[in-house]
Amino acid sequence: MPESPCLVLVDGSASLYRAFFALPPLSNSRGLPTHAVLGFTTMLLRLLRDEEPQAVAVAFDGPELTARHREFPEYKAQRPATPDSLIQQIPCVHRLLGAMRVPILMVPGEEADDILATMAVRAASRGYVVRVVTSDKDLLQIVGERIVVRDTQKQQTTGPAEVVSRYGVPPECMPDLLALMGDSSDNLPGVPGIGAKTARDLLQRFGSLESVLDRLTEVERPKLQAALQAHAEQARLCKRLATIRTDLPLPWEVEALRRCEPDTAALLSLFRELEFTRLLQQFSQPSLNGMTNGE
Repeated sequence: MPESPCLVLVDGSASLYRAFFALPPLSNSRGLPTHAVLGFTTMLLRLLRDEEPQAVAVAFDGPELTARHREFPEYKAQRPATPDSLIQQIPCVHRLLGAMRVPILMVPGEEADDILATMAVRAASRGYVVRVVTSDKDLLQIVGERIVVRDTQKQQTTGPAEVVSRYGVPPECMPDLLALMGDSSDNLPGVPGIGAKTARDLLQRFGSLESVLDRLTEVERPKLQAALQAHAEQARLCKRLATIRTDLPLPWEVEALRRCEPDTAALLSLFRELEFTRLLQQFSQPSLNGMTNGE
């Protein structure tokens, strides 16, 4: 049997943010910050070299408020504002992806997570194996036989068995786990007094948040039972917020994400402008394929 085609989906928003803080500040001679672009570019080239996918795309958070923000204004409210020097680099990343002919997936009012999950599930149903590149644990809920999550910084690939080993629950129960224990990265409060171990134990016994709340009389610890009863609606809200959508009406078909040869002239122009000397040398050599060689 022929091998299944591979689709790599990159969480662009998270990857660019991580690159910004992973590298020391760097600017070109005109004072334009460039280190996040360099880190993102290096990551993407290495990823394409290692995975050799047949299809690839990068998703970004869309502009405008999301449904989660409308339902819960405190959603992600604890996060600091995006640094100006990172904002300045976003157009360069979009230019980079355009020159590499890598599709950008972005929808107003939608988060990258939901775009990635919808496209991953859609591609898996069409016979692709999918690697979702992100450090966000929210997307662990979609891993399955054909979908894994890759953290390129930790060199870690997570499938269903790894989710169970790490969190004690199957992937589909990750929203329930976060609803009970909370999630500081998204500012989800969860149920006060419930940590990771208690949340895991409850789900291993009852199977879901709904079952826990329906069978409160079976929870022996009085304080735990009282906390669950008092914060039941808050837990349900947190589960809704933590549940990633896989049914967005995205305008892209999987076939449109097929990998293409880069526009070398556009890449050279961008690297010259950003003063990325090593990448400029690399893509200037016709014997090297820039899509398969890392920085």
